[in-house]
Amino acid sequence: MKENEKIQLFEKEPIPGAVAKLAVPMIFSSLVMVLYNMADTYFVGMLNDPVENAAVSLAAPVLLAFNAVNNLFGVGTSSMMSRALGRKDYRTVSESSAFGFYCSLISGVLFGLLCGMLNSPLLTLIGADGTTRAATQGYMFWTVCLGAAPAILNVVMAYLVRSEGSAMHASIGTMSGCLLNIILDPVFILPWGLDMGAAGAGFATFLSNCAACLYFFVLLYVKRGNTFVCIDPRKFRLKKRVIIEVCGVGIPASIQNLLNVTGMTILNNFTSAYGADAVAAMGIAYKIYMVPMQVALGFSQGIMPLVSYTFAAGNIRRMKDTILFALKIIIPVLIAVTVGYYAGADALISLFMKHEAIIGYGSAFLRGFSLGIVFLSVDFLAVGVFQALGLGRYALVFAVMRKIVLEIPALFILNCLFPLYGLSYAQFAAELILSICSVIMLRHIFRKYGKKGEICV
Repeated sequence: MKENEKIQLFEKEPIPGAVAKLAVPMIFSSLVMVLYNMADTYFVGMLNDPVENAAVSLAAPVLLAFNAVNNLFGVGTSSMMSRALGRKDYRTVSESSAFGFYCSLISGVLFGLLCGMLNSPLLTLIGADGTTRAATQGYMFWTVCLGAAPAILNVVMAYLVRSEGSAMHASIGTMSGCLLNIILDPVFILPWGLDMGAAGAGFATFLSNCAACLYFFVLLYVKRGNTFVCIDPRKFRLKKRVIIEVCGVGIPASIQNLLNVTGMTILNNFTSAYGADAVAAMGIAYKIYMVPMQVALGFSQGIMPLVSYTFAAGNIRRMKDTILFALKIIIPVLIAVTVGYYAGADALISLFMKHEAIIGYGSAFLRGFSLGIVFLSVDFLAVGVFQALGLGRYALVFAVMRKIVLEIPALFILNCLFPLYGLSYAQFAAELILSICSVIMLRHIFRKYGKKGEICV
């Protein structure tokens, strides 16, 4: 995208149009990513083997841990890049993008190696037992040990491309890998194909992430000289200013995802005490719940470049109007989704497995999860604003509140009061409180920067 096109999008495009161009591709990308995540569950579920399905569910916390690296170098770097664009500091844009790219590549390689070396204790930690251990190990070999680097790199590269307004290209890159995964899944998983079960789902994911990385490499080569995203190793320098700014936003975002992994691990360990049927049902319910959750997350992340740019450029009115417009759009949509999920929980679970016990467990879990959807969207938007403005400390406070102060204690309490079935209501309890805090913090930001005209970049 040429510089004048960026100026048109970030500075002059009407807010509904700018939000649509940035957020809609991100939402579609997020939905395709959810479908790709659900594809593993769906096609493994066609085997009608709870053990194979439980393997995919048990590995989910480790795959979520990728997001800790994604957010450290993806969210942190893209926030810095967009704010630097707002200041017209193009050298910083190039240097920060090279830093984010190479740090994510190195981290992905190290992540895979460590998980491979610590395979046995890791399987025990995530709740795999004698029944589910072999299937979980086969799935994680492809998705984690070999797949960590391409999985992390393609997400971070999408963040870098999106930060300069190329939301469509970022989404195409991400979606290309996801769609390929959906196509390959049945070939590798089902008996009429390679009959690899859960391991086949992992193999398809690995190949798909490699394909997504290839798309971004080709894109940057074609756009060379016409993009500020830089992966030239000569630009990779450990400059103190770059490290501080990227980590100032990225570390809180990373900690937030690590805490998400901790919460899911606790949830899986509680659920595993009730058998493979309960674990599989919880995994299916959570995957369905991830659809609106990813829409909310995609929407909040989609508008981040616009919020960052307008904030750094000093256009606080446009920044505020963007945030308010986003809230007016996302909340009514997710209220409708909540009603649909609550009423149609049985039908949604049965799409994945025709198993009476799993449908019974899963529908109860999905109804509990669905109650938190609207409140979660408000929380996501607030955290996205904190990250866009470089206010990493606020995002960190929210991450600690969400998991350590609210959700994890709620898991213990609700599981004691309402064994198994209370677990799915812990997130609702946490997000209800956090959404109230989000509104208070957004009002504080509007008053502080709107009245005083302060800019922290």
